[in-house]
Amino acid sequence: MRTFGKWLGRILLALLVAAVAVGLWKREEIGRLMAVNSLFAEDRIVENFSNMDSAFLTVPVSRGQGPTAELSYGPETNLPAGVDDWVAERAVTGLVVMKNGEIVYENYFLSTAPEDRRIAWSVSKSYLSALIGILLDEGAIASLDDPVTQYAPALEGTAYDGATIRNVLNMASGVTFNEDYLDYDSDINRMGRVVALGGTLDDFTTDLKARFAEPGAEWKYVSIDTHVLGMVTRGATGRSIPDLLSEKIIAPMGLEYEPYYVTDGTGTAFVLGGLNMTTRDYARFGQMYQQGGRWNGRQIVPQDWVEESTRPSAPTAPGRIGYGYQWWIPQGAAEGEYMARGVYGQYIYVDTARNVVIAVNSADRGFREPGVSESNIAIFREIAESL
Repeated sequence: MRTFGKWLGRILLALLVAAVAVGLWKREEIGRLMAVNSLFAEDRIVENFSNMDSAFLTVPVSRGQGPTAELSYGPETNLPAGVDDWVAERAVTGLVVMKNGEIVYENYFLSTAPEDRRIAWSVSKSYLSALIGILLDEGAIASLDDPVTQYAPALEGTAYDGATIRNVLNMASGVTFNEDYLDYDSDINRMGRVVALGGTLDDFTTDLKARFAEPGAEWKYVSIDTHVLGMVTRGATGRSIPDLLSEKIIAPMGLEYEPYYVTDGTGTAFVLGGLNMTTRDYARFGQMYQQGGRWNGRQIVPQDWVEESTRPSAPTAPGRIGYGYQWWIPQGAAEGEYMARGVYGQYIYVDTARNVVIAVNSADRGFREPGVSESNIAIFREIAESL
């Protein structure tokens, strides 16, 4: 009996040592998984959205060595009466309003600060769209009607085989992908756990085999489409997205603070939703687009791409919100009215005719409630009309 007890003790001790060793070995992955599981918790969400680099693998997007392109301030403006209530209801953390290229309103809420680099979520998609427009103009990408497999051969035999770059830009790939953030087992949440545990997004994407429609036939918002655009961009250039974005867009714009991307375990940028920068710097990007892609005395994004990418071109249902090349077009939009939009209340809203740009960061846990998106657009329009 004593011998048995001794052996049992040794076995338990060995198991304990092994568990501790595995825990130490996987400590970072476990920490990131815990961060994912509490990312949107009511008592953590605001802080988390301003400090993604403390929980996830990241890579910087160099702002270069050039000077900051100053944003001038115009006359301070009182916004419409309903804005204060909207800010509180929607858990807005940063709001910058520009008119005629000048900041006329800037404020930060819920104990956040101007220098906070906030997660863009799907606003990130519009930055990649801009980069693709530049590469198309430079000839690195020959045509939007090229199949994605031409630049990303790993997609052969997957659900993306047969889709063109244009199909994917339009979110009309036809690929089956569950985007429900409230469903723990949805594809979008499984993808988040892949990022947290150091997996590879390329492998996750090439595992997708099912389609609900043929490419180009039907619009459905599928975030993984944007990762495919990242694969195409990397394949066309042989370079990483952070390096390209830095050279082509970020450094020429003279940002105040260096942005960064959340990455997967191989260091591949989470291009569909992992860009982080200040609210003022999001406003710069919107202002550059409002000016037809021109900024700081330089044509950064081709003007024809700005115009083409922000027009409704996806096969959305009549009467619904429109979609271009990774940009949203509000229902009933005026010419030159469009926006970048991300979950939990991230926006870059552009009203070209009124020379207005509005950049918003939020931690809005109720962003999916009926009517919220429409009420946000109504607030933006009210602000633009009041200036």
